[in-house]
Amino acid sequence: MRLNKLQQIAVTALEDIKARDIKVLDVRKLTTFCDTFIIASADSNRQANSLAHHVRDARKDAGATSVGVEGEDNG
Repeated sequence: MRLNKLQQIAVTALEDIKARDIKVLDVRKLTTFCDTFIIASADSNRQANSLAHHVRDARKDAGATSVGVEGEDNG
């Protein structure tokens, strides 16, 4: 799956449940660990958990795989 498509899936999932201040950062020139960071704000830990779950589910529905989710316990 192309990077732009994955980014759009994640951003749309975040927008669906009212994430704030969504930023997509291209970090390919800074690290080999990943290509993109997508950062968003939430109003509470509960909403942050919901955002993470919603993005993960949207990516899964689109056929993408995730290696893991960090910080899920803390929101």
